[in-house]
Amino acid sequence: MNIWDWSYVWDAFPYLYRGAIVTVQATLIGFGVALILGLAIALVRQSSNRIVSTATTEVVEFIRSTPLLLQVFFVYYVGPQFGIVISAWGVGIGVLGIHYAAYCSEVYRAGIENVEGGQWEASVALNLSRIRTWRKIILPQAIPPIVPGLGNYFIGMFKDTPILAAIAILEMLQQAKNFGSNNYRYIEAITMAGAFYLVFSLVASAMVHAVSIWLNRRYHLQ
Repeated sequence: MNIWDWSYVWDAFPYLYRGAIVTVQATLIGFGVALILGLAIALVRQSSNRIVSTATTEVVEFIRSTPLLLQVFFVYYVGPQFGIVISAWGVGIGVLGIHYAAYCSEVYRAGIENVEGGQWEASVALNLSRIRTWRKIILPQAIPPIVPGLGNYFIGMFKDTPILAAIAILEMLQQAKNFGSNNYRYIEAITMAGAFYLVFSLVASAMVHAVSIWLNRRYHLQ
């Protein structure tokens, strides 16, 4: 029996293509949720209300301290017992986004705290509103340096999408396994799936690096 058969590679492509579409969609939508929600969490943690900031911190630590797979299982299988019924796709995207939002919020917070305190004093002296200060002064200085950190979580989320197979979402690795079980040939499909993960990760890393350079140049932070 041949260890590698190119005919199975071509036969596996339709499976891998369908799975790759789901994987990329889950990553892009989930990370979009993580970026927006993570920033919101980071801003709330800057609240002068100690109760609000402390409660938000505890929620973030809870999410970061529990496994992603456990969170997916809990929402999808336990949620319906409390009347919370969400589609598998909704659970997958939502849990991925919320889980990584907790991590992204820490990256945002580090960037915000790295901005010199004198920036706030200058904003007050110029009689700028708090919203305008955040939008025009603080965030433009805080975000560019943290893009590489956010990019790492983007790639990490992409590599975590196989967890969605636990709730019957046919992402790429699960499609590769399905092809293997249907044809009794795993090596071609699994290898091609691994190659796709590698290529996507390398391309994403290069894009993150390019975006980081562009933002730093735009805001003259280099």
